Amino acid sequence: MRRVVVTGIGMINSLGHDARSSFEAILAGKCGIERISLFDPSALSAQIAGEVKDFDPAKIMDPKEVKKSDRFIHLGLKSAQEAFIDAGLDKSTIDAERFGTVAGSGIGGLPTIEKNSLILAESGPRRVSPFFIPSALANLLGGIVSIEFGLKGPNLATVTACAASTHAINEGVKAIILDQADAMLVVGAEAAICPIGMAGFAAMKALSTRNDDPQHASRPFDADRDGFIMGEGGATLILEEYEAAKARGAKIYGEIIGFGESGDANHITSPVMDGPLRAMRAAVAMAKARTGADVKIDYVNAHGTSTPANDKNESAALKELFGGKENCPPVSSTKGATGHCLGAAGAMEAVITLLAMEQGVMPATINYEKPDLENGCDLDYVPNISRKAEINVAMSNSFGFGGTNGVVIFKKV
Repeated sequence: MRRVVVTGIGMINSLGHDARSSFEAILAGKCGIERISLFDPSALSAQIAGEVKDFDPAKIMDPKEVKKSDRFIHLGLKSAQEAFIDAGLDKSTIDAERFGTVAGSGIGGLPTIEKNSLILAESGPRRVSPFFIPSALANLLGGIVSIEFGLKGPNLATVTACAASTHAINEGVKAIILDQADAMLVVGAEAAICPIGMAGFAAMKALSTRNDDPQHASRPFDADRDGFIMGEGGATLILEEYEAAKARGAKIYGEIIGFGESGDANHITSPVMDGPLRAMRAAVAMAKARTGADVKIDYVNAHGTSTPANDKNESAALKELFGGKENCPPVSSTKGATGHCLGAAGAMEAVITLLAMEQGVMPATINYEKPDLENGCDLDYVPNISRKAEINVAMSNSFGFGGTNGVVIFKKV
């Protein structure tokens, strides 16, 4: 039985340009959400977001190539470079044909689509950039990354809304288990903080309009939550077959012992408990089958979007999974700190979960001030202050529009 472990991580978001500084900011209770600066948001009902600040893509790729690719690719590539180095890999010595890529993004190059649509309307088709399509395609994130490192194994992409990069992790695990590859670089990225992206989600009444208090606007599981906050960023995990990773002396953050996927088949934007519950149960069943024992989950990194529907639904599903509130392990959402990074959220929160296991600390759910007992949000959400704890097994959840659900379970090795 081929086992799959994580040997490298990378991350960039509104709190930092690398995994460890971002994680330390989360543990400190910091929040990266501010008034939007990428454009003038004055006309929008939601004017705040978790932007990546002071990021110069020309420092991580050829300046001539920057304009040929969208911001989500820049952010994803930055995290991939960090993870590749963190894993102690050298592209001149890897077995390139046995090393693949999976990219996850919910939307892809939305700012590029917006920009070129305006150019078409205002100046005609001759002014549309020849780089428009390759900049916008979601799978070009994996394409650029595979070229960067010379990875010639499976080159895949998942575009499943906010579950995209959790599904990307699962696809990477499948490739290794099925012996299609010995290693997979899994990267998730999103950069949808642009006028059309913000206007679209605002039109759905999905975004918080707490514009006068951005630091407290994203408040998962809190009774006064009024919607999610858009975030952006990228995160990467290097997955390797366990024996190969051990043989080369790689650092191992954790083993992926289970994953689960499901569809709600109910409504495109309103979740139901059944779908997430089945995904979590599938992940737990796989973990039990692969380890040969019952699995005790010590911590759950929740999807926890700060929307009334998701937080109520996820809490109910967790109670059903664990057989009641009293049996549920601590649960927290880090979206209060980073905002909701859409298709990048799953990979980002997987990195956060792995660092939580490594350092023995549960990141807090910040801005948790008023329990929502009326809607059954009554679990231990690690409110406001991060908590020291031994974490041997942890689960990370991601649920997306279209009723698509992804869950992954990590275990210390």
